[in-house]
Amino acid sequence: MSSMPTTLDSGRYQLGQLIGRGGMAEVHVAVDTRLGRTVAIKIMRPDLAHDEIFLTRFQREAHSVAQMNNPNIVNIYDSGEEVITFENGQTEHLPYLVMEYVKGQTLRDIIKANGPLSQRDAEHVMIGVLSALEYSHRMGIIHRDIKPGNIMISEQGIVKVMDFGIARALDDSATTMTKSQGVVGTAQYLSPEQARGETVDMRSDLYSAGCVLYEMLTGRPPFTGDSAVAIAYQHVSEVAVRPSTIVPGLPTAWDSICAKAMAKDRQNRYATAAEFKNDIIAFMNGGVPSATAFNPLTDLSATKAQPQRTEPMPAQQGPATQRFNPVTGQFERINPDGSTGPLKTRADRRAEIAKKKHKRNVVIASIAAAIVILGIAIGGWLWWDHAQNATKFVTVPTFNETTTEARARKQLSDLGLNINVKQDADSTKPEGMFTKQTPAGGKRVAEGSTVEVWFSTGPRPIKIPDVTGYTQEQARSTLEDAGFVVEASVQTEDSATIAKDHVTRTDPAYGTSQLKGSTISLWVSSGMTKVPDGIIGKPQDQALSALSQMGLTVTVMQESSDTVDKGSVIRVSPDVGTSVAQNSTVTVWVSTGHEQVTVPNVDAGDTLASARAILEAAGLSVKVDGNSSDDAIVESINPSAGASVDKGSEVTVKTKAPSNPSPSPSGSSSASPSPSDGAQNGGDHGQH
Repeated sequence: MSSMPTTLDSGRYQLGQLIGRGGMAEVHVAVDTRLGRTVAIKIMRPDLAHDEIFLTRFQREAHSVAQMNNPNIVNIYDSGEEVITFENGQTEHLPYLVMEYVKGQTLRDIIKANGPLSQRDAEHVMIGVLSALEYSHRMGIIHRDIKPGNIMISEQGIVKVMDFGIARALDDSATTMTKSQGVVGTAQYLSPEQARGETVDMRSDLYSAGCVLYEMLTGRPPFTGDSAVAIAYQHVSEVAVRPSTIVPGLPTAWDSICAKAMAKDRQNRYATAAEFKNDIIAFMNGGVPSATAFNPLTDLSATKAQPQRTEPMPAQQGPATQRFNPVTGQFERINPDGSTGPLKTRADRRAEIAKKKHKRNVVIASIAAAIVILGIAIGGWLWWDHAQNATKFVTVPTFNETTTEARARKQLSDLGLNINVKQDADSTKPEGMFTKQTPAGGKRVAEGSTVEVWFSTGPRPIKIPDVTGYTQEQARSTLEDAGFVVEASVQTEDSATIAKDHVTRTDPAYGTSQLKGSTISLWVSSGMTKVPDGIIGKPQDQALSALSQMGLTVTVMQESSDTVDKGSVIRVSPDVGTSVAQNSTVTVWVSTGHEQVTVPNVDAGDTLASARAILEAAGLSVKVDGNSSDDAIVESINPSAGASVDKGSEVTVKTKAPSNPSPSPSGSSSASPSPSDGAQNGGDHGQH
């Protein structure tokens, strides 16, 4: 099968590193080259492309979130399908979603790394989650899978709810079962009605939100178990341990808020997300939350529908009662003694008495056996103490790096000790050098004991691990654990993708084999990146792609150019080769081609000198077709007035001889001709 594509939508979206993987899709960071922004793209796994259930969930997520616009909900910008080709030549359509990229961590990762949150942090996160639910419920959408893994906390502290993949409209929530009869949702945060496969409503989301609040306060989910079924049973029939019991000093008001949000009977929960949120705000501002009046045990009793127990009659068995089992969905019998199942017979009661007697006998036998074992242990210790006093002990010598194998053998032999020489293949010391011993020097052992002594086989070559993107501390720890020595000083260089002070590379490079104990140099990011060379004169798309790969945001401006082709880059600011902060904005000027000018109006009958002045003032050159004297008469111009042409273009001016030419300066006549003579002469000249 082919791997995931590297671009989507004909190259518009360039996929980057994988930042998340779920049951039905992978999430990659990507660059929208058209808009010059970083996005997150969720693309369905190829092996699920024919699974109708997952396709429906994928499409539902796009439909659910696309209609919502809330600062606490991850936005969806675009969706589409990408065609991939398998090794056998078969093609497949993979749907994808283009989403808002939130740089931060999931609440699950924060709790896993740091444990319980402070009360203020828990309040801040819950207000964000409940604001998102308040909005989505108002829009008619139930999330149905609220959990820490679906809550993002950005680097600025903004709470974002995501993954509406199993969300449904309020009027389409009649079931919580998949086609395969599997319960939808995550077991640790599942409402009782979801666990029973019943209708869900917005209060089901509030139950899950209560579970998330519980985990933020305590560092663990309210219920845990060996299987999803065991956890679901607890959601239906058990009350969680109070948070203040787990976290000493936590105000008991949090117990009440969690209990009300996690009430088994949804009628006893908060009615809306706004009511839940207001209770938290009221408490954190010094008020008394309304949840303090709620008793979780009463709610549990009502949910289980347990009957009142009565003491059994001394001479007879009373009638059996029934109760509803919320897990099996059926009624079961309750005997007068409180046990479930059919009424016990006299033979059953005799068997129970015999069983209790057997258990008592087993306990007595176990105590007796323990006393015997203790006596044996005391006797053994006394024997060993006597043997120690009768045995001759010697002190193990301390060896060092100058100790040779021959010297070690002689020293041990002189003390009456044996030697077991071993090869140390993990040492960085030269071949044949002493590395360690057991027992350690200075220990007292019985004469005749064996001392194990290791000598180095010499350092061995090992591969340098990849620490790209690590902090300096993480990189040093990783490299030193692998057996290398890391230089104390580090080198700094620009990087488009690696955060400031994180490792960009090692010298020698990772993946190369070096002798254990070799020295490794670290290079770390300066937090800067360079405006790439080679983009001047390149087409706009290529230039934007190169800048996006360097982690830069691009603003495009346009201007004319006589030297750069239309659609290509004229210049960039800051200049190419300049170091700028990562994610900086770069302005790119793109050529619109030659500057255009409009051919000015030149009237027929104007002189050539006048026409030439008008056209050249507009930035055009003049070509004369006809009489080229300054007082020649203009008949027409081409291109005509009003036409748009490149600046500097040539305009052809068609002219004719002037009707009254100037007298020749070399004429010998001393008298000027009369007007009539001039006209006649001009006419004769023209006829001639």
